Amino acid sequence: MGDGTPPPVESDAAAPLLAVAFPEAAALGARLLQRRMTIAVAESCTGGLLGAALTAGPGSSAYVRGGIIAYANDAKADHLGVGRHLLVTHGAVSAEVAMAMARGARDRFGATIGAGITGVAGPEASEKKPAGLVFVAVAGPGSGQVVRLSEDLGREANRASAVHAALRLCLEFVERAVDQRADPRSDGTRER
Repeated sequence: MGDGTPPPVESDAAAPLLAVAFPEAAALGARLLQRRMTIAVAESCTGGLLGAALTAGPGSSAYVRGGIIAYANDAKADHLGVGRHLLVTHGAVSAEVAMAMARGARDRFGATIGAGITGVAGPEASEKKPAGLVFVAVAGPGSGQVVRLSEDLGREANRASAVHAALRLCLEFVERAVDQRADPRSDGTRER
C-alpha cells in the first residue's frame, strides 16, 4: 500500500487479543474492582504494553487511572518526578528508578497503586547493562516492592515477560494489602 492508504484493520475476532496474551490483567482488574482500588502505570522499555494489557477488557476505566510512557530520562524526571540524582547515580535501568517511576505514576494520577517498568528490551545492551535486564516495581500507600528480571529472551519476549511480571507483582501486592488490613498484626512478610 505504497499509495499512503493504511492497511486494512482486522476485526477483534481475527486479531490477537491482549486479554489472551496477558490473562493476569483480567485477574488484577477483578481484584482492583472488588477492593475499590485503582492503578496507574509508568513504562519505559515496555512502551505502553502494560497499559494496553490493563485496558484490554471492558470496564477497565473503573480501575485504570492512567499511564505515562517515559522512555527518555528527562521524561522520567519531568513527568514522573524521578530524581535526576537517581538517574545519574543508579542509571535509568535500576531498582531505584523503577520504584520512583511507580511512585510517580501513583502520585500523579491519584491511584491506589502504581507500577513502574524500566529495563533493556534489547537486542543491544544499553548504559552498559545487558539486554533482558528489567526492573518491575509496585508502590502503594507506604510500601512497595521491586522485582529484577535478567534473562534475555529477545526483544518482544523481554517486553512481554516484564508485563507478566508487573501484573503478577501488582496482583500479589493487592492481595497482601488486603490481608494486612484484615490482620493488623501482619508485618507484610511471608515465606516463599
